[in-house]
This record gives sequence, structure tokens and C-alpha cells, in this order.
Amino acid sequence: MDPVDRIIPKHGGYKNLKSYQIAELVYDLTVRFCDRYIDRRSRTHDQMVQAARSGASNIVEGSQASGTSKKTEMKLTNVARASLEELKLDYQHFLRQRGLSEWSRNHPLRTELIRRRFRTAGEVAQWVHEVHQRSTESTTSMSSIAANAVRTLTIVACSLLDRQIAAQEASFQKEGGFTERLYRIRSSSRRAC
Repeated sequence: MDPVDRIIPKHGGYKNLKSYQIAELVYDLTVRFCDRYIDRRSRTHDQMVQAARSGASNIVEGSQASGTSKKTEMKLTNVARASLEELKLDYQHFLRQRGLSEWSRNHPLRTELIRRRFRTAGEVAQWVHEVHQRSTESTTSMSSIAANAVRTLTIVACSLLDRQIAAQEASFQKEGGFTERLYRIRSSSRRAC
């Protein structure tokens, strides 16, 4: 059977999605951040870790479901996006409640972080340490740099998910879902007989 005519098309492949790679990095960083800066017994600790986990996990689940349900794929991708939005807000609250400044869109450290395209939590942690070491402002704390860094990466993941959802919507409008695919394949098969 021609791959185009398969009833269940190739699906999954989430590990290749940039949105998943960044969301997984955000999850790893959030676990480290919360373990270091937020009391482990705090509900906030659990809430932030679970929001970060949900962001990455729902991308996986949506990608796996995409073979048989574009609706489920879009729904779960949007749940991932919503979870990461919640996490972004948690980092904003952390900064605001401690009187720490939030990086603006054009802050040089934000730009540097995005440009560096780190792949691991260890690389980001090392960068945070280096930024802290070279900081000339005595008010710039490690927690401030770390919170802003993870918040920035969360914003990147959200932006990628916005594009991904738009692409999923366009694909659904153009190709339809699983039921339409079944109908097209069955009709084509009948005509061939």
C-alpha cells in the first residue's frame, strides 16, 4: 500500500518537534529551579513542576494521537500550550513577589539566551552561573537570572506551539480528519475494483 493511501498515516515523531524539545528543556529546568528556589512542601513547587510536565507530555500525547484523530492532536497541543502559559505566569509571579525585574522582550540576556539554542538543562544552568559571575549589578541574583531564563524559554515554546496549532488547523481544513480519510480510501478502493 502506498504510504499516501495508508489508513493510519505516519504519526508520532514528537522528538523532532522543536516545540517538544524546548518544552522538555523547560520541564527539566523547572524541576531544577523549583528544587533550588521553592520549598518542596509548597503547593507552588508541585504546581510548577506539573505545569511544565504537562506542557511536554501533552505534545507527546497529541503527536501519538494524530494518526487517528486530528481533533485530539489539536486539543492536546492546545492543552500543552495552556500549561506552559500557566507556567510562564508562575515565573512572573516568582519575580514580582520577590521584587526581581522581569526581562523585557529586547533585554540583551534574553536575546543571548535565545541565540545560544541550548539543548540541556546543564548548559542553561552553566550559562546562568556565567551570567551571574559577569554581572556588574549586585542586585542580580541567581534566582532572578534563572527565573527569567526559564520564563524566556517558556515563551519560546509557547510561540512554537502557536505556530504548530495554526499548522494543525490548516492541515485539518485541507485534508480533513480520520473519518474523511477512511471515506476517501474506501471510495478509491471501490472505484479501483
